[in-house]
Amino acid sequence: MLTVIVSGAIANKCFNGGATWTRLSWVLGLRKLGCRVFFVEQIAPQSCVDRNGDASDFATSANLDYFKQVVEAFGLSDSATLLCEDGEQSFGLSAAELLAVAETADLLINITGHLTWPPLVRALRRKVYIDLDPGYTQFWHAAGIAGPRLEGHDFYFTVGENIGTPHCAIPTADIRWRPTRQPVVLDDWPVATTGDPDRFTTIASWRGPYGAVEYGDKRFGLKVHEFRKFIEMPGRAPQRFEIALDIHPAEARDLHLLSEHGWQVAAPRAVAGEPFAFRQYVQNSGGEFSVAQGIYVETNSGWFSDRTVRYLATGKPALVQETGFSRFLSVGEGLLSFRSLDEAIAGAEAIEREYDTHSRTARRVAEEFFDSNKVLNRLLEEVGV
Repeated sequence: MLTVIVSGAIANKCFNGGATWTRLSWVLGLRKLGCRVFFVEQIAPQSCVDRNGDASDFATSANLDYFKQVVEAFGLSDSATLLCEDGEQSFGLSAAELLAVAETADLLINITGHLTWPPLVRALRRKVYIDLDPGYTQFWHAAGIAGPRLEGHDFYFTVGENIGTPHCAIPTADIRWRPTRQPVVLDDWPVATTGDPDRFTTIASWRGPYGAVEYGDKRFGLKVHEFRKFIEMPGRAPQRFEIALDIHPAEARDLHLLSEHGWQVAAPRAVAGEPFAFRQYVQNSGGEFSVAQGIYVETNSGWFSDRTVRYLATGKPALVQETGFSRFLSVGEGLLSFRSLDEAIAGAEAIEREYDTHSRTARRVAEEFFDSNKVLNRLLEEVGV
C-alpha cells in the first residue's frame, strides 16, 4: 500500500469551502485509490484569527476550529495534522509521529509548495509540487521571488496545461512543468436535479489574493478586469446571474456597476463558507458563468477551475472564459467557452435552448477529464510509484 502525505491550506483559508474541496479532493481521491494518506498543514501564529478576523492564539483560533470540523466531517481525524509554525503547538499527529510516517512514505503531494517544515521535508524521499496558480508561480520564479517555494521537489505539475508548449509564453526557466488536472471524487459530487436552470452562479474573489504581475514590458490583469468586460451579461442573456463575491465594501463603483447591470451579489462566507454549504450552493444552481484571472487568459495558460469541475460533476452546464483549455477538453456541449461578450451571450442562449442535453453532457465531461481515479492514477504512474 502506498503511503502519501498531502500538504495544503485548509485552516489558512478557513470559511472558504471551495478552497477546502480543492485540497480534500487530493486526499479523498488518493484514499479511493487505496493509498494510505496523511494530510499536513502549517500555519503561522500571525495567521491565526477569531471568527471576526481579529488576531487570536492558535489554541482558540477559528482556523483550528475550522480545521477540526473539516477533518472530523471527512473521517480524517486520525490522519490529519495542523502545525503551528512556532514549533510548540499542533493538532493531530505529533511531530515525532509525523516524522515516523515520513520515513516510510512513498510520496509528498505538496500543493503550491505549502509544506516547508525542514525536518519533515528532509525525511521524504519523493516530493511533488502542484501548481494551482499558473503564471504567477512561473513569473515569480523567473524574477527570483521565493514566494512559490519551488526548491527541493523532484517533480513539478501544473494545472496550466499549455505551459511548456508553443501555445503559451509563460517562462519555464529550469523546470519541466508537467500537466495535470484538478481531480474530483465523483461519488462526493453526484448529479443534482435541484436548482433553477435559469439561475447561473459562481463563487469568486473580485481581486484575488495576489496583485497584478509585471514581466518584461507586460502587466497581467486580475479577475476584476475581466469581469468588467462582461458586466452586461444579465441584460443580454436569458438567464439570471448571481455571484457569491468576495469584494471589499470600498469597491463602491464596481458594486454599483454590478447592481446597475442586474447582477445578484451574495456573501461567499454565508453561502459557501464551509464545504457542505459550497456543495449545496453549486447543486442548487442551474449552471456556472464565470471569467478567469487576467493572467490565465492573457498567457493562454490552459488553466481550468476546480470550482467549474464541481459544477460539471453535478450536471450543471458551465459557461466559462477561455484560457486555452479547449485544446485538450471537450467544449461546445455541457462545457462552453467564450472570449468575447458576443460569444458568452451565444453560449448562454445555446444552453437555454437545450438545457437537459447540456446538463447530461456536463457530467460526462467531468467523468472523462476530471475523475480523480484517472487524474491521480496518471500522476502516480508518471512519478514512478
